[in-house]
Amino acid sequence: MTNFTRRTALAVAFSATAALAVPGTALAQEKPTLRLSSVVSDNDIRAEAFAKIAESVSDTFDMQVFNGATLVAQGTEMTAIQRGNLEMGLIAPQTIAEQIPEWSIVTSAYLFSDAAHLDATFDSDVGKQLTDMAEEAGIHVLAPVYFGARQVNLAPDIEVKTPEDLNGITMRMPGGDAWQFLGEAIGANPTPLAYAEVYTALQTGAIDGQDNPLPNDYNMKFYEVTSQIVLTSHLIGFDVLAISAELWNELSAEQQETLQTAVDEAIAESTQRHLDREAELVQFFKDEGLKVYEPDQDAFREYAQQKYLESEFAASWPDGMLDAINALAE
Repeated sequence: MTNFTRRTALAVAFSATAALAVPGTALAQEKPTLRLSSVVSDNDIRAEAFAKIAESVSDTFDMQVFNGATLVAQGTEMTAIQRGNLEMGLIAPQTIAEQIPEWSIVTSAYLFSDAAHLDATFDSDVGKQLTDMAEEAGIHVLAPVYFGARQVNLAPDIEVKTPEDLNGITMRMPGGDAWQFLGEAIGANPTPLAYAEVYTALQTGAIDGQDNPLPNDYNMKFYEVTSQIVLTSHLIGFDVLAISAELWNELSAEQQETLQTAVDEAIAESTQRHLDREAELVQFFKDEGLKVYEPDQDAFREYAQQKYLESEFAASWPDGMLDAINALAE
């Protein structure tokens, strides 16, 4: 039984008690409306997962999915839920960390080794500690949603085995202090640049490289203007599927179980589809003539974690949490 399931069971017991105290509530009589806001495009694997969830719970909820940030702006999903303006959201962990500094640990380089390690962490006591913090802030975590490992994509034909090999390499990273530090933590010289401008910048030599999950490299055709992909897997990309904690606690036991089960099944399928797609793309990029190889992962991980521990970002990390998460990968 996962921690998500255990938390559901606890919430179920609470809701059952509440239902006895307040019989015939509106939620028990009507289909609650669940509006889910996400930034993903409609043809994204995750969008398909959300559609599957909505279909699975259609007898219990009126679930409406709004992709492409068409309902609320990207980065505002958490505050919209807290203010009662939104029921569900796909929230970046960086957004959660803005309100809950302890969450910055899950945005750091080389914390998770892969998607299985991500899931294991959220199914552990560490995960419960993190989700309890989120609950106190007004959001109930339903699941971490994996969308790919970030890899280094370079134009120069150099060999990268350790972080020192990226010294002097101008690496496009998303804007923001946390993202720029991520670039430093893998040894590169980071620079902010709009996503839409990356292709041209690589083509003209304005930047030496960029980092993204492999599906992004494919969709943006970065392979046309680069020579190699270094499988650093320096950040396991995920967002958090969450619902209003207040609303969650008002749902009946059956409603909670229906929603959590649908989420668990759809997100597990989504994760596997992402992993399969990443494996396919490794061969695709090789067929396109790119060098695709793994560097010394241990060297990168040791370098990155030390950089973080020496930085201000680690000041808010709960004592022992890094070691506990590292141990879950063993």
